[in-house]
Amino acid sequence: MTVPEQAEGTTRRPSRRRSAVLELLGDLDGFRSAQDLHALLRRRGDSIGLATVYRALQALVDDGQVDVLRGADGEAAYRRCSPVHHHHLVCRSCGTAVEVADPPVERWAARVAAEHGFADVQHQVEVFGTCAGCASATS
Repeated sequence: MTVPEQAEGTTRRPSRRRSAVLELLGDLDGFRSAQDLHALLRRRGDSIGLATVYRALQALVDDGQVDVLRGADGEAAYRRCSPVHHHHLVCRSCGTAVEVADPPVERWAARVAAEHGFADVQHQVEVFGTCAGCASATS
């Protein structure tokens, strides 16, 4: 799937479908698959198609309003995110995700990129573990 190029720093004109997807994500905790979001929208009475959900999610990711996380199976999951650069701590059991900022990671990424002659570097860091609630439930 290709997405039309956009000038840096611009955002797309809001659409009713993108707004519906973004509003739903704002009501949810954790990451959800496009299929889950599609089913929830349909239950709410929205006649949106799955392909439209995928296009809306891609536009929202491109605009920095939604985070995407790929699981071990390669499936993408989405969550509304804060506008500042961050990383995630994700519970393998329940899917709870916590946004964290970590300046040492930013410095490390910049240093490694510079050492290898890379510029315009971007990165994502996802740390998976077991949250306190899940850990205490299994103890």
